[in-house]
Amino acid sequence: MRDIRFWRQVTGSFLERLLIPLVHVVLLGFLPVWRMRRCTKPAYAAGCGQLFVADADAYRQVGGHSQIRSTLHDGIKLPRLFRQHGLRTDLFDATEIASCRMYEGADDVLSGLMKNAHEGLASPRLIVPMSLMLLGGQVLPWILLVGWPALAADTRWMVLAGAVLSMVPRWIAVWRFRQSVLGALLHPISVAVFVGIQWVAFCRRWRGKPNLWRGRQYGTLTDGGTISGHPRSSVVPGGVF
Repeated sequence: MRDIRFWRQVTGSFLERLLIPLVHVVLLGFLPVWRMRRCTKPAYAAGCGQLFVADADAYRQVGGHSQIRSTLHDGIKLPRLFRQHGLRTDLFDATEIASCRMYEGADDVLSGLMKNAHEGLASPRLIVPMSLMLLGGQVLPWILLVGWPALAADTRWMVLAGAVLSMVPRWIAVWRFRQSVLGALLHPISVAVFVGIQWVAFCRRWRGKPNLWRGRQYGTLTDGGTISGHPRSSVVPGGVF
């Protein structure tokens, strides 16, 4: 199975430009791609629900979307399903041949990211360590820069180096994946808002609140990791080849 992950993300509204590019930053920053390509462990599964390119026989072998009806995040669950059957999945850059506007407008962005958060970074296992890594590595250096005069001389340069390095992946993504320059300039704010969304999603789950998406209400996640309530359609995004 091959998944088109790095296609060009078209963004229009301010929140789209601020948050959507973080899909690339988080994935490239925290997924050990070299390890993912050398094993079939489900823990290294990653994909994008906007479009999958899969071998039809392999897709039928694993049962396809019919096996993950209860999920709202097939970007993770479908590659994981392939890997659970001993098949490899991969990511590749398709910026030049595919593009998609994932969400349109602020409401769509917030609803979509919170929907995915339940089965992504806002899971009980990941939310604390990922929040610490994202805020500590991408936001804290910029906060410390505000207190530049009060910092010791050697600390100043460490903080400055941390701030500059935190921006490198975002600017590489601007160049390589044609991402928003405005979003890159506001990168620390992007990360802070993104983490905040994860915590809102986590708290909604903890309170038993349902997910709302495209005018439909979905049940809350059960302890087993499935979603109670209305099942998701088994249509294959982008088709199977």
